[in-house]
Amino acid sequence: MTEPRRHPGRALALTGASCALGLALCVLVHRPDIAGQAGPGLWVATLGLWLLASLAASDLAALSPSRPMGRRVVALGPPLLFGFLVVALWEIVTVGAGVPTVLMPPPSSVAARFASAWPVLAADFVQTFVKAALPGYALGNLAGLGLAILADRVPVLRRGVMPVANFASALPIVGVAPIMVMWFGFDWPSKAAVVALMTFFPMLVQASAGLAATGRLERDLMRSYAAGYGQTLLLLRLPTALPFLFTALKVNATLALIGAIVAEFFGTPIVGMGFRISIEAARLALDMVWAEIALAGLAGSGFYGLVALIERATTHRPPLARTA
Repeated sequence: MTEPRRHPGRALALTGASCALGLALCVLVHRPDIAGQAGPGLWVATLGLWLLASLAASDLAALSPSRPMGRRVVALGPPLLFGFLVVALWEIVTVGAGVPTVLMPPPSSVAARFASAWPVLAADFVQTFVKAALPGYALGNLAGLGLAILADRVPVLRRGVMPVANFASALPIVGVAPIMVMWFGFDWPSKAAVVALMTFFPMLVQASAGLAATGRLERDLMRSYAAGYGQTLLLLRLPTALPFLFTALKVNATLALIGAIVAEFFGTPIVGMGFRISIEAARLALDMVWAEIALAGLAGSGFYGLVALIERATTHRPPLARTA
């Protein structure tokens, strides 16, 4: 038997009620007679918020609109509601239980610091993401793709490259970053080198698998047309390998920012997301640390989403449809 379809009215009503209750509790918990000394009533209401949001997310996930736009909107509902629930529970628990800010600042404090320190955060973003992560991301992916094509063209090289590349990918970043700083200096080139090293191997592996994914029949057909290696590569093998390439690009989109931030722990000018996290953590300014973490999360998620949109526009088919 198939599960009956949920009515959208109930899902919307539950979503609205859970959002309203969450906002009300976040405001109520800041009252002087509740903050730090919340009673059982607040925790019962918090449990009710969790149950209400769970029901709303379940109903939203069960909806199946007929129009594509409606399906996209419904697909965003559960993750957005879950994110709201996490932030609301974080605010209620930290403020209501009086958790010290040096251990876990509430989201309201993080948001206030994010707004007040935006010029500093913007400068850190430019230094870490624009100057270090993006160039390293481009260099690592291009080098991995180029070596995969070269190894595909020269079989002897293929047998020798993969073990060495596998060894290089296993090198710990905490050991490589200080060496890169000594080689390329304290500014962004050393961080870009670390990012390039981190993103090189995933692209090499995925590109090699993608180039090998072309069927024998298709290759024989290109040979029957007297197509050379370059023509076969551009017209057949690279288009076939696009799903593999975009898999590596999406994985590397998050690795690039992580590598740039961690590399800044080992030497950098007085700017950068990794530098700011280490300095503010030593000062016990956890609200600034969480503001930098939020900025890194937003940047990484946005970059990943951009690559996913380019994949959809380039391949014209969603990933599940290609692999089915």
